[in-house]
Formats: sequence, structure tokens, C-alpha cells
Amino acid sequence: MSGPLLKVENLTKHYPLGAGLFKKTIPVIRAVEDVSFSVEAGETLCIVGESGCGKSTVARLLMRLAEPTGGRVLIDGTNIAGLNKDALHAWRRRMQMVFQDPYSSLNPRFTAGQIITEPVENFERLSRKQRRELAADLLRKVGMSPEMMDRLPAELSGGQRQRLGIARALSLNPSLIVADEAVSALDVSVQAQILNLLLDLQQQMGIAFVFISHDLGVVEHIAHRVAVMYLGRIVELAPSEALFANPVHPYSEALIASAPVPDPARVRLEA
Repeated sequence: MSGPLLKVENLTKHYPLGAGLFKKTIPVIRAVEDVSFSVEAGETLCIVGESGCGKSTVARLLMRLAEPTGGRVLIDGTNIAGLNKDALHAWRRRMQMVFQDPYSSLNPRFTAGQIITEPVENFERLSRKQRRELAADLLRKVGMSPEMMDRLPAELSGGQRQRLGIARALSLNPSLIVADEAVSALDVSVQAQILNLLLDLQQQMGIAFVFISHDLGVVEHIAHRVAVMYLGRIVELAPSEALFANPVHPYSEALIASAPVPDPARVRLEA
């Protein structure tokens, strides 16, 4: 089908603050306001901004983990923001999410193999042999030994748990993965391993990513395009190289200028 894989139009989310009995208007928090962007198949769009800017709310809205106040989220032209629960179920195969905390997002009572195969069993029945074959294949794909499929999350390291979360997301062969701060809880060396894993998987499988991050070093490494959010709005959307070389919006410029320089011998030039 022609057109972008994901198209977001005027996405809005307001949270009411509550109102007294005689108040005519209800005050709201404008968490996301009139956000629009698109993502092509096999592309990585990074959404960046400081804490509280609304980027994680966008991720939840894309996955229908929160209901939008307004706007549309189109996957291959179908507005999933308008689907009921039953109709949305079928679209869950197309889009999956990798959460920020690789421990709290996994069921502590399930083994690694059960965690990986549970999403598939929401759509089809698998034999025990099929479950173990699927789990082994996906563990290998994310750089883990199939022997780990019988371990519980508490028996895995942070990096292994995040790899497990990625394997779970891959189990349904999605076209789109939304990754919300997927490496922020990990050590720097493990971050690099996970980022390289995501890039390899994208090349192998053609997956599109919406990657939420506050770490501009991570964003510069993996993004094709970058959307900069400020107070619930996208203030700049540009190819990664163009944004880092010549930011247009003052907030984008300030955000890049505030990022730490990784080379201790290099001094950042002030404007």
C-alpha cells in the first residue's frame, strides 16, 4: 500500500483537573497538543524533549494505552484511534511496544519462554514444541542463548531483560515498534549493545521504530528523522543530520547545546 506506514494527524491529549459543582469550564493539562508526523516502513523517527514534554504520552496514545482527546493515528490508512476493542485486537499484531523499565514490564512469574510466546497465544494456539521453537528462535535473534528460556526475569541481568522485552515485541512480526526510553535504564555499554541490536533487526526485518528518548547521543546514533517536543507540541521535525548540524527552533538549539560532550578534551563552543 502506498503512503506512510504510520501517519499521526493532530493528535491531542488533555487531562481534566476536575471541577467543582458550579464550574462551567473544566481546567485541563494539555499533555499533547495538535501533534502530527508520519513514519515510513523501515524508518526510525526519534521523539526528543525534556521530561514532562509529552513524548511518553505520545507513545501511549500510539499504542492506544491511553485514549486520545482528538486527532487520528493511521496504520496503513486505517484510523486505529477510532477502533473499538475487538477491532483493535487484530491491529495489535502490526504494532508492539518496548517499555522503559525492562523489569516491571515483564511478568515476574513467567519464564522467558512464556513471556515471548504469550502475545502469539493471544491470536493462535501453539503446541509445546512450537512454543519452545519460537522462543529459542527469538532468543537467538536478540543475542541470547535458547537455554535461558526457562529462567525467570529475576534471574536475568538488566540488559538480558531488555533483550527479552524486544524478543517479546518481535514475536508477532510487527511492522512498527514503539520504544519508550528503551535504553535509559541500562548501563552505557549495554545501551550500545541494545541500540546495535535494534539497528540490526531493522535491517533484517524492515521494522519501523518510533523511539522516545531524552538522550541526544542515542538519538543521533539511530534516528533517520527527529521530532523535537516542547510543552506538548512538536516544534521542529527534521532529518537527523540536518537537525544536529543546524537546528532551526531556539528550543532545539538549546537542547543540543545542553547535551554533554563525550570527549573530555573537547570544549563546546558557546554561541
